[in-house]
Amino acid sequence: MRLLLDLLLLGHLTMVTYGHPILEAPESVTGPWKGDVNIPCTYGPLQGYTQVLVKWLGERDLDPVTIFLHDSSGDHIQQAKYRGRLQVSHKVPGDVSLQLNTLEMDDRSHYTCEVTWQTPNGNQVVKDKIIELRVQKVSVSKPTVTTGSGYGFTVPQGMRISLQCQAWGSPPISYVWYKEQTVTQEPIKVVGSSTLLFKHAVVADSGSYFCTAKGRVGSEQRSDIVKFVVKDSSKSLKTNTETPTTMQSPLKATSTVTSFWKWTTEVDGYSGDTSAETGKGLPTFSIILIISLCCMMVSILAYVMLCWKTSQQEHVCEVAR
Repeated sequence: MRLLLDLLLLGHLTMVTYGHPILEAPESVTGPWKGDVNIPCTYGPLQGYTQVLVKWLGERDLDPVTIFLHDSSGDHIQQAKYRGRLQVSHKVPGDVSLQLNTLEMDDRSHYTCEVTWQTPNGNQVVKDKIIELRVQKVSVSKPTVTTGSGYGFTVPQGMRISLQCQAWGSPPISYVWYKEQTVTQEPIKVVGSSTLLFKHAVVADSGSYFCTAKGRVGSEQRSDIVKFVVKDSSKSLKTNTETPTTMQSPLKATSTVTSFWKWTTEVDGYSGDTSAETGKGLPTFSIILIISLCCMMVSILAYVMLCWKTSQQEHVCEVAR
């Protein structure tokens, strides 16, 4: 009996221990100097558990200090150093990640994510995770060129399109766009920004382009060359208009005959005999139909006359008697 009670107690403790929300976060995160970083901290919401408090703590002289607090009254940034560049996500339930912008070297520290829940029985449970933030002066990466157009780098004339140059590293990052010339000529500078915009692309804009990126740290980096092609839509239109075409008759002949039954015949694109052509008669089917109807009418008329004549003869015989 004693053993059974111990097992029941152990099972209850196990259920309580593993029944609480589990806080998840990485051990360390690296962000670029003068850039932005997201320090993840998440948990899976459980039914009956209500989040009542979220805290983020930093370090000052190796002692933990609260830098952010979220309770029923809203968000509260506790340190002036972080005002205007710190925020905590609330869009997704269970996501309490910290977003820290414009990183400085002295932001390197250990940060603690702490969440308090109210349990179904009215008690409170607190969980926390410690994450190390590292700040690095990152050299600019090799830039990549993209376009938001579904046409890619081949577009029709007159289209509005932009080429984007993107690199990663410690900001600020300066960009320059170039267009290549002949082998003996140096590339010419087109624009000094990350976006190369063509408001109305013309054939003369076609060519080979590349961009460069220069960051706060490291040397200048150059992208791969992209071939940008603008197609002249007027040429294809002119070719289409000069192509000889065969005219087809748009006429559509439909005939309907109604008798004790209804039927419809439709001729579309017929290349045989038509009544509009000189020296040609009706179709064979129409002739047979007309002859059949005439024969039917003659037979009916003959039958009526025969019946009438027979009736008159019988009447004369009765009078003679």
